[in-house]
Amino acid sequence: MGDAIFRQQRNGLYAVNIVFPGGILTPEQLMGLAEAARDVGVWRIKCGIRQTIIAVLEEDKIPALLERVKSLGLQVAPFGNKIRSIKACPGGADLCPRSLGPALELGIELQQKYLGQDVPKDFKISTAGCPRGCTEPYCADLGLVARGGEMFDIIIGGRGATSRPIHGIIVAEAVIKTKVPVVVDFILDKYRDLAEPQERLCNTIERLDYEQFIPPVELYQEEKQEEDEFAAFLLS
Repeated sequence: MGDAIFRQQRNGLYAVNIVFPGGILTPEQLMGLAEAARDVGVWRIKCGIRQTIIAVLEEDKIPALLERVKSLGLQVAPFGNKIRSIKACPGGADLCPRSLGPALELGIELQQKYLGQDVPKDFKISTAGCPRGCTEPYCADLGLVARGGEMFDIIIGGRGATSRPIHGIIVAEAVIKTKVPVVVDFILDKYRDLAEPQERLCNTIERLDYEQFIPPVELYQEEKQEEDEFAAFLLS
């Protein structure tokens, strides 16, 4: 439990998992990390699947690397029963023609708020800018998919990286970006209250059903949304 620093099984070296919101580095941070790796004597650097950088080096060199990482405004990823680094869709409107919303911006904001928080079992979040879901939001504990107009559908209970993947369930639709943290807080609070120790969210849902995790509509629906829906009902 704690920081994501692991001893490698075959060569005796250690892997240090370095995290930064949305997988975004400034040129200065990227150059600084490369210089730190060279100066400290890192053996190899690898890109992680959760938009992190993994440095592989000898154990006695780890403290020097951590000091340099901290000086660059970066940190080691959390490990154990924590909220892990968030997989954020990089395809904003300027980069991807399919983008329907600010998934990268949302992912960065969520990481800054939730990274490293305690949960019953390690918890993975993904944001996607369109239904194609390149970041696999349906296979995350919590997934958010843009649907246009800065609104997101929220999915819970997925599981990936397993021989028996599970697709999550949509529990809230058309949640405006500013209200997403309110819904995320609701889901996390329910998970912490209802899960057994070491129980993944998908297993909690299987044991109790997903309905207890559905947030009340009034928790996230804007007043204008309610008026628009009522007007649509009258005209139908």
